[in-house]
Parts: sequence; structure tokens; C-alpha cells
Amino acid sequence: MATEDELRAELEKLKAENEALKARTSKGISLKVSEKGGVSVYGMGRFPVTLYKEQWLKLLDMGEDLRRFIADNDAKLKAKD
Repeated sequence: MATEDELRAELEKLKAENEALKARTSKGISLKVSEKGGVSVYGMGRFPVTLYKEQWLKLLDMGEDLRRFIADNDAKLKAKD
């Protein structure tokens, strides 16, 4: 039977492994130029999100509005686990 110190050490090891796995998945997002000259974001879902540069710039300019909209509608929105 494992001692309390051994169990704590194992728990810390598992926590560290878990954090390393989380960090690896968040870095799975990448950008590419599409065949038609758009900017494609890979790793957010099953399919890439592709917009032309003007569209991305408009969306980025709306950053605060988008954050406010999400906060205002938080109860209605679902989150992917």
C-alpha cells in the first residue's frame, strides 16, 4: 500500500502531465493562406474558418462588441468541452 507522501507525489505528477496536455492542445491552432487568398484558421473545429483579410480585420475591430455580446448572452450560449 502506498504511503501518503507517495500518493501526493503521484498526484503532483499527474497534475503536471494534465497541464502539459492542455498546453499542447491549445497550441493546435494554426494559420494558413487558402488557395483563393483568404486566411484560414485550423484547429478550432472540424473545418477551418476561412475569411478574406478585410473580413478578418472587420471582425478584429469588433472584438469588444463580440466579447460584450457573448457576456450578455452567456446563459443562452453553449461551450465546447
